[in-house]
Amino acid sequence: MKKTTALTLFCLFCFFFATNNAYTSTVSHALAIYGEPKYPKSFKHFAYVNPDAPKGGDVILSVVSSGGFDSLNPFVLKGEPAFGINEYLYETLATPSTDEPFTQYGRIAKGMEVANDRSWIIFHLNEKARFHDGHAITAEDVVFTFNILMEKGHPYFASYYSAVAEVKALSKYKVKFSFKVKNNRELPLIVGSLPVLPAHYWKDKDFTRTNVPPLGSGPYKISSVDTGHALTLERVKDYWGADLSVNRGRYNFDKMVIDYYRDNTISLQAFKSGEYHYRAENTSRNWATSYTGKNFDKGYIIKKEIRHQLPTGMQSFAYNTRRPLFQDPLVREALSYAFDFEWTNQRLFYNAYIRTNSFFSNSDLASSGLPGPEELKILAPFKDQIPERVFTREYQAPRSDGSGNNRQNLLIAMNLLKQAGWKIKDNTLINAAGEPFEFSILLVSPDFERVTLPFTKNLARLGIKAKVQLIDTQQYINRIQSFDFDMTVASFQQNLFPGNEQRNYWHSSSAKQPGSFNWVGISDPVVDALVEGLIAAPDRDALIHQSRALDRVLLWNHYVIPHWHIQTFRIAYWNIFGQPAIQPIYDIGFDNWWIDPEKNAKFRPRQH
Repeated sequence: MKKTTALTLFCLFCFFFATNNAYTSTVSHALAIYGEPKYPKSFKHFAYVNPDAPKGGDVILSVVSSGGFDSLNPFVLKGEPAFGINEYLYETLATPSTDEPFTQYGRIAKGMEVANDRSWIIFHLNEKARFHDGHAITAEDVVFTFNILMEKGHPYFASYYSAVAEVKALSKYKVKFSFKVKNNRELPLIVGSLPVLPAHYWKDKDFTRTNVPPLGSGPYKISSVDTGHALTLERVKDYWGADLSVNRGRYNFDKMVIDYYRDNTISLQAFKSGEYHYRAENTSRNWATSYTGKNFDKGYIIKKEIRHQLPTGMQSFAYNTRRPLFQDPLVREALSYAFDFEWTNQRLFYNAYIRTNSFFSNSDLASSGLPGPEELKILAPFKDQIPERVFTREYQAPRSDGSGNNRQNLLIAMNLLKQAGWKIKDNTLINAAGEPFEFSILLVSPDFERVTLPFTKNLARLGIKAKVQLIDTQQYINRIQSFDFDMTVASFQQNLFPGNEQRNYWHSSSAKQPGSFNWVGISDPVVDALVEGLIAAPDRDALIHQSRALDRVLLWNHYVIPHWHIQTFRIAYWNIFGQPAIQPIYDIGFDNWWIDPEKNAKFRPRQH
């Protein structure tokens, strides 16, 4: 009898422990996706800031956009939102550091309580957190924000937060997110990035409107708006979060003016003449030839390249596979041979770039060589559903000798097109029905015309008529969001810990969702399974193997024609700034700069 009772009690204990494991939790000031946070609870500031940086001064920045901006609401699909509103006006529950791969530190939340199986997270809110009108930020605001974004926000939110089962206010300053799945290491960090909106402010307003003046809680607020032309942000003098460890030494400018330019060439000239103070350069020709003159020689303007360790993702010519013309992988592969990167890099880019051969370029997540044992375990169940070359060849984008005579690659392209059922008739490529091969390439930046036009000339040598269509920003946004294009230039950004956002890029659930980033229109059960496997990766090693496996399948299906990447930030600025001694490895760190009084007096453009 005693043995039976002891055994029964032991079994009950085991059952209780197993069924209640989800309810055991850890409370912390920070949460890392793997391992421990770099900074302890007692940390005073990030290592890459100057905690004693002086506050004050004005800075003028710029945005190049052919359509300007017409929205003050960055959370809805409609309109083109003004730069900086999401970043500077709205606080999030937690915030990342930029010298760690993926760690969130409390911001509105002073503490985070996470289930050991990561099936839920409770945020303990800072009682001092305030919106700009003085109202306290409460758990009800968090619940309201989540619900309104899911119901009326940009479709991206519905995809990004799709694994959240429920958001519930446990008390005035405690809110719980419950998840549909367990052991997804990224989900607690994802919801930590949620910006919190004021429920009391929006209760009698239409959230879908783009012209409602925003009420935020962050370090800046809007002081003036010139719709389409300029936005002025003013530092909040009584900002509640100024002394938080995550904010100390940051947000030092009293005023930030963001001027809009419709043309990049005009914008560059304006910078050189002192119309604004800081510029990130994305055009190699400009970087090689235009950052010269007396202001550079005299030290008024500083030109600098900063090496970084960020994944550079995939910039490309992206097919819209919803179009029948691009549903055959042979056709997609054939067209990739018409893009002559080596000639483009030499003649147009001053050999500044590296050819991209991975969706996770510049990181250990990128595939290379042949699949290793762990990747093969992931890929083997799909062997009959994916291209054979996934297992037998390393993906490399087509190469040329750079001479401009791309004949050999065009012969390969023509052979592939013939295999796909196309043939030449009267110098025109036609299919079995006699229909010509014609499509358009949608562009929003004039800078890409000089890249795209040589590509279309090579296509013409194959009998293909490709038309370059350059349109303004708003038209471009509308057409991209509704998938109304044949081909476009697309950039698929990646981070060091890819996860749930991959559904929005490649998953069939996003293929028909307007506004998603699945521009290519991928709807493939194999890709779906690989994406889900990546999201569920239990540790960093597993994540690497999963991302490499996904990478290979995406590459060998030829959904895009890869472009190029660079491993540095190229920046130039008027010599009026002070900068911390340490540079964060995953960011430029401009929010940590300040106006240096002595430099400002000596080097600031006189017109300002």
